[in-house]
Amino acid sequence: MRSRALTTLAALVGTSVLTLAGCAGEPAQAPPAADVTATPEFSGTLSVLTKFAGEPLSPYFEKLAAEYQRAHPEVKVELIQETDQSIKDKLKTLTASNALPDVFFTWTGNWAENYVRGGRAADLTKVIGPDTPWGRTFSQASLSAFAYDGKFYGIPLYNNGKFMGYNKDAFAKAGIEVPKTFEELIGSCATLRKAGYEPITFGNKDGWPALHYLQQLFAYNVPPDTLRADFAPATAKLDHPGYVASLKQFKTLVDQCTDTREGTNGVLYSSAQEAFSNGKAAMYYQEILEFDNATSGKVVKPDDFGIFPLPVPQGAAGDPKVIEGAPEGYLINAASPRAALAVDFMKFVTNPDNAKTLSAPPYGQPSTVVGAVTPETSSKAVYEGIDLVNKASGLAIWLDTVTVPEVADAWLSGGEALISGGKTPEQVLDSVRQASASAR
Repeated sequence: MRSRALTTLAALVGTSVLTLAGCAGEPAQAPPAADVTATPEFSGTLSVLTKFAGEPLSPYFEKLAAEYQRAHPEVKVELIQETDQSIKDKLKTLTASNALPDVFFTWTGNWAENYVRGGRAADLTKVIGPDTPWGRTFSQASLSAFAYDGKFYGIPLYNNGKFMGYNKDAFAKAGIEVPKTFEELIGSCATLRKAGYEPITFGNKDGWPALHYLQQLFAYNVPPDTLRADFAPATAKLDHPGYVASLKQFKTLVDQCTDTREGTNGVLYSSAQEAFSNGKAAMYYQEILEFDNATSGKVVKPDDFGIFPLPVPQGAAGDPKVIEGAPEGYLINAASPRAALAVDFMKFVTNPDNAKTLSAPPYGQPSTVVGAVTPETSSKAVYEGIDLVNKASGLAIWLDTVTVPEVADAWLSGGEALISGGKTPEQVLDSVRQASASAR
């Protein structure tokens, strides 16, 4: 899950590196490269910025920190736990003040690449490359998601994908089946509304939820090679008709399947999740990371919960087997004097036992460690979701992290304008083209 802080973050990462050059005319004085292969010194304070604030996630790192400290009494693990939304501002602030912690959360795509290009992420190839003992414990796809120019920088913690979650009881009450096409999905909404449900609960106050729909539709409607070229301003044309088709399809879904009376752009994502888990809505487009939380102690129980990929529109010109999603993970500060200790701690975090715990309820974060997600360790929905991700022809990385910040911001504002009626699909796409051209 992403934010409009991307542009500011990219600028801050670049600026913080430029300040290392000192006064005009002086040679750059970059910090010494972190020695991630050194023997760790088990003393001092290790700072870790996570995206696990709040229940049920916060206890995971808290328990691991306590266990690691028991094994190494001279080490203090300082946790900075943020939410999906607040971590963006926290990273922006820490980057601006050159105070990034020893270990910090990252998304894939352009988000992580900003830190790599800015020299803020340690090169971990020697310790987590695919041919290393630690690297071989991860799925190769998850490692590759954090690779740039043949080097490996990220520690993939969990995998992720986006699916439509649905209330089986609501579907049964309305007398409908799981839709096989996007058109069938739209057609089911009136029937579900008559049965007393909001067909699809949706909150877009933070902007990025709209982009999740759009990116999956783009993957369906635009050929893969064209889509990849259009994410890079240097090669982007953004003239394939699949873009306008996707924007129109999304607008139809918002107008016919969501409760727009309260103003979708003013509804929190968490409020939409609650509407589904409390049984008020029949469907909710959600990440695998949310499955266990959406069915914990509310009206919708695990046995009532089903998932399916957003259905493919008829006549789509893209790849019908792509699933939107990406692993999420952690970087190690390239300037950290505790880089070797940070590596040791993250090896502990991702060992097989802790990976299985992470994948199981109540956390439900499917680990990227091979063998951690099984029918015995994970809930049925999480296991099914990861199985579908593994079988997909490819993953469509989140729209606001796969491209450059200026273009991501244009998509964010365009999605909001499309929902409110402030812009037509053609006008939204034109504004994105302009942003892409100015970013070249």
